[in-house]
Amino acid sequence: MTAASASVRAVDLLRRLVSFNTESKRSNRALINFVADYLNGHGVAVLRAPNAAGDKEALYCTIGPQDRGGVLLSGHTDVVPVAGQVWTSDPYELRIADGRAYGRGAVDMKSFAALALAAIPDWLEAGLKTPIHLLLSYDEETTCFGSLDVIRRFGADLPKPVAAIVGEPTEMQVADAHKSVMTFNTTVHGFEHHSSKPERGANAVHGAALLIAELIRIADDMKALGDPSGRFDPPYTSVHVGMITGGAARNITPRQCLFEWEYRGVPGRDLESLIVGRLDDYARAVVEPMLKTGHSGARVETVSHARVPALAPEPGSAAEHLAQALAGRNNVITVPFGTEAGHFQAAGIPTVVCGPGSIDQAHQPDEYISLEALARGGDFMRRLGATLSA
Repeated sequence: MTAASASVRAVDLLRRLVSFNTESKRSNRALINFVADYLNGHGVAVLRAPNAAGDKEALYCTIGPQDRGGVLLSGHTDVVPVAGQVWTSDPYELRIADGRAYGRGAVDMKSFAALALAAIPDWLEAGLKTPIHLLLSYDEETTCFGSLDVIRRFGADLPKPVAAIVGEPTEMQVADAHKSVMTFNTTVHGFEHHSSKPERGANAVHGAALLIAELIRIADDMKALGDPSGRFDPPYTSVHVGMITGGAARNITPRQCLFEWEYRGVPGRDLESLIVGRLDDYARAVVEPMLKTGHSGARVETVSHARVPALAPEPGSAAEHLAQALAGRNNVITVPFGTEAGHFQAAGIPTVVCGPGSIDQAHQPDEYISLEALARGGDFMRRLGATLSA
């Protein structure tokens, strides 16, 4: 099969993948059905891992020997919403113009899946000696939990991969590190009363304000701790409060206040203790006693929403060495966004992030990947097949 025909196949597959509206709030099963049919048509057996609700599925398959760990290629099938964005054309109909392929998910990250799927006939013909595993997940854009059911099976009933490449858009540069992304909802439960006698109520908004002030102090301390590696931008763990909601009226002591916050942490520190533990201690020592003077049932509750572990550098790992050779790179970079890579690394699998296109085009109206970037991704897949069949 020529490179040109593989490129045409990749664009055709990308067109099909983009046509499925797989916003994270929606099911991805129609896309998974399509991919499973495609793989079965090439004689590739498929494992499907549904979520608890049964409306979403991860898909896993192996090309080549089934009895050993190989190289895992990982991508997510969900995309961010288009609501409120102004698109030139239908975001779920791939549009080719000016050397670009436009569509929601075109770069983040259905192109990587399309390239891997397009390469499968060539990999089958090559007779791989080391297998290639493909994992397509769900909910990466929201919780990053959609790959975990399959990851837990590695080393049990599935061979543990020797290396993993997560195909998020890095312009085919090899990223060996990114920050963690941990998101939380903190709810302050107070007690309603007429605002003319505030001491008889427990003001949840006041409690939330104290907690947010403590998070600002924590953020300043994280800046002071900095980034020992000197590789991240910004060069510290960031702490951010993004939303706050509370109260029913100006003259009612608010019964409840919710704020949503996150931290994006550099690898190598016990940030759970430094950030979440410190906020909990402050809530117990300062905020709850203040609120309980008005109502004994007042309390503060913090719940984790999404947990994306950091990807820590592993210089000279099998994944780094392989990806650099395939991409023609001698260096490694960090990326400012979170990925599923940290989950694979936590399972003991050497992992890097490397994929076609630029993150600068992701999540935007008229999201696109250039055809040149697709071609470079296709070259990567062909080199991977040649390397593992030698």
